[in-house]
Amino acid sequence: MGFKCGIVGLPNVGKSTLFNALTASKNAEAANFPFCTIDPNIGIVDVIDERLDQLSKLSNSKKKIYTNITFVDIAGLVKGASKGEGLGNKFLSHIREVDAIIHLVRCFDSEKITHVNSKISPSSDLETIKTEIVLSDLDVVQKKLEKGKKKLLTDKEIKILEDALNQLDKNQKVDVNNEEEKFLSSIGLLSIKPKIIVCNIDEENLSIGNQYTEEVKNKYPDEKIINICADIEDQLSGLDKNEKEAFMQDIGLNKTGLKQLIKEGYDLLKLDTFFTSGPEESRAWTIRKNTLAPKAASVIHTDFEKNFIRAEAVSCEDFIKYGSAEKCKENGKLRIEGKDYIVKDGDVLYFRVNP
Repeated sequence: MGFKCGIVGLPNVGKSTLFNALTASKNAEAANFPFCTIDPNIGIVDVIDERLDQLSKLSNSKKKIYTNITFVDIAGLVKGASKGEGLGNKFLSHIREVDAIIHLVRCFDSEKITHVNSKISPSSDLETIKTEIVLSDLDVVQKKLEKGKKKLLTDKEIKILEDALNQLDKNQKVDVNNEEEKFLSSIGLLSIKPKIIVCNIDEENLSIGNQYTEEVKNKYPDEKIINICADIEDQLSGLDKNEKEAFMQDIGLNKTGLKQLIKEGYDLLKLDTFFTSGPEESRAWTIRKNTLAPKAASVIHTDFEKNFIRAEAVSCEDFIKYGSAEKCKENGKLRIEGKDYIVKDGDVLYFRVNP
């Protein structure tokens, strides 16, 4: 599994420019008027992992397959979206399909690019998005709790919905455990989705921030926040590796926006990567943290979980140090793990299963 991130925000904050940059494409039209994106643009990006590069070389693999991340460029939201204003209904339905939300806010001044509210205020923009999502969720929960539909729910589900309704009414974060979150996600609640706030900032202030990014940090101290210059990312996307490295060095940029988003996304969604490596193929696989070995095996093939016997495991560091699984075994670094083994990030695994 990879994961799917939806890029959301008010019109004209740079969503399509960022999407084009992240996906190294020109699929999304970037124009200076609201709703230039109507149907969502979708781009799938490889998650480049140097560990996999090394494993593939050592195993002399015919194929190398990275895991991936899907970005969805969603139409700009405006006040009243929960009631169908602008492209509200489409906007909200497209958010329901993603694993995490990138809240992109404008943190730069420009006379050339108009702002839908005529004033740059990223915290106000974020509040607009949050309010519309909460209003949409209130509508979903209230409809589920209507007298006729209540009969289709268990007492436990009714209690979860009533608690969520109470928190949403107070404009509070919906606080749920894993089981409750699973149920609320299944009915399309948006406010429980993990999110990253991305401040689209000008090149001059990218490394130090500005008054707008400070405003966001002060207003949302507990949220994941990163600064990206969509224009720089767009320029980087058209360069080869050497040109990209030279350009980044010139402007003092240590990490691309794509790398930042992938790192924060994996952390936010609690994801790990394990590898398989051999002469035919070296491949990266994405799993949830604390996944048991049989469940990890099912990512490769669903039958592997029920037919699981054991896993032969080597850390990526040891595989690279000694050069192969066989050499790791000779040096006592290969482990035999059973059904209760929790797969670790960077494990190189070979699964033994019943035929």
